[in-house]
Amino acid sequence: MNERFTPAPQRPTTQAADGLPRWCWTVAEVERMAAAGYFHEHDQFELLGGEIVPMSPKGRRHEIIRTKLTFQFSRLAPHGVMVASEPQFNLSQDTYLEPDVLVHPAAIETPDVRGHDALLVVEVAETSLAYDLKTKLPLYASYGVREYWVINAATLVTTVHRQQSGKSYAFTQEIVPDAALVPSLAQALTVSLSALALRQNGQ
Repeated sequence: MNERFTPAPQRPTTQAADGLPRWCWTVAEVERMAAAGYFHEHDQFELLGGEIVPMSPKGRRHEIIRTKLTFQFSRLAPHGVMVASEPQFNLSQDTYLEPDVLVHPAAIETPDVRGHDALLVVEVAETSLAYDLKTKLPLYASYGVREYWVINAATLVTTVHRQQSGKSYAFTQEIVPDAALVPSLAQALTVSLSALALRQNGQ
């Protein structure tokens, strides 16, 4: 069984902060390991450039916002638009993320969606704000995601990123909870966080 995942002699490597090389895993290899039972069913992680990165536990406010936003998006979605909650978003052969919400054309099966196919990607940040803005943002941009929202679970302020350019976005705007959030590529999904009865204390 172990031989199935033994790296080849010329296996690509990554380099951690300590300067030591790390084996570079692929999405296909991680999926095979998962199917073989190498991970616990509750293990949460993402694959960034071949490195397996554990995800922080999801808090109460995070789950309330994600659940209500996904529900509202699904109600508003027109024919031809798919709303996926916490999908495996495959960006390349060695990178996948698990955004809180991924909106994409229904004609493309979710596992087959790539960065440029996405109509909207949403992350809800309770303990992960720095990670979502400093680590995930350049990844989403570099793989062609055209619109990326980060919702601060504590303040309900949403940072909207559009006009992907290299590893960043040329347009950034903060939207307060009372204002309308309008996805530029799926305007039928316009929402207001305040209208979803989301309370800042998460109660």
